[in-house]
Amino acid sequence: MSTLGLHRLRNACYAYVDIANFAAQLSTELRGLPNMPKRQSAERPYHHGDLRRAIVTAAMEILQETQSLEFSLRELARRAGVSHNAPYKHFADKRELLAAVSAAGFETLTKRMTTEIAGLDNAREQLFAMLRAYIAHGVENPALYNLMFGGYLGGPNRSRPAIELAEAEKTKALLAGVIVAGGLGRAIPHTARNERQIAGAILVCWSLVHGLTLLLADGLVGPKKKAGALGDRLVQGMLDGLAAELPALPPGTWIGPQGSSGNFHRC
Repeated sequence: MSTLGLHRLRNACYAYVDIANFAAQLSTELRGLPNMPKRQSAERPYHHGDLRRAIVTAAMEILQETQSLEFSLRELARRAGVSHNAPYKHFADKRELLAAVSAAGFETLTKRMTTEIAGLDNAREQLFAMLRAYIAHGVENPALYNLMFGGYLGGPNRSRPAIELAEAEKTKALLAGVIVAGGLGRAIPHTARNERQIAGAILVCWSLVHGLTLLLADGLVGPKKKAGALGDRLVQGMLDGLAAELPALPPGTWIGPQGSSGNFHRC
């Protein structure tokens, strides 16, 4: 090998050694650095058990903003910050999801009524506050109110989803409890003999606030900013009338949404 060839070979060996030393030094320095945080997923990290409620909450938000049931589960998943398949882990289809949304609506209504009567010792004042809260609940979110009380979720024989019924019964029980406790000016013993009178009082109260809520929501009565004052006047007149006389429902009638069994609770 020529002298020039030996010189080039020697230089190449030196370069290899320099590269190897640099790599070893770099590896040592990198091991001394703290671990780099892992890239966060674009999806929100929900703890186990929170995903279902997060999806329902997102659906209620969309309903409040758009006042329409015409949203896709993909859009809902995007709002909740989860994968587009995530809703199907808890809901077989959109109807099952909306049943949970309606149930959440009844839960919200019951909590709102409970909050309004907190601190009120007089049963009549409690009933007044509950009915006022009912009207406000419907006027503020007509789409949710229509889902809760309209026919969208009605099944065969107009039966309602079980999850919705469970929450609706809590709302009804709260109203009935205040009526029994003296919401109409006098206590009504909760006995079998008085069952039809109690049911009649519930129906009169519900009929008035339900009708007024729909009229206000549809703009047939207004303006909406006067909903509170208008409701107060009508509810007061109704309560005065019920204090004078309780209507008894005809035998065989029922109040409120019913299940799919057909075994309605009749008065």
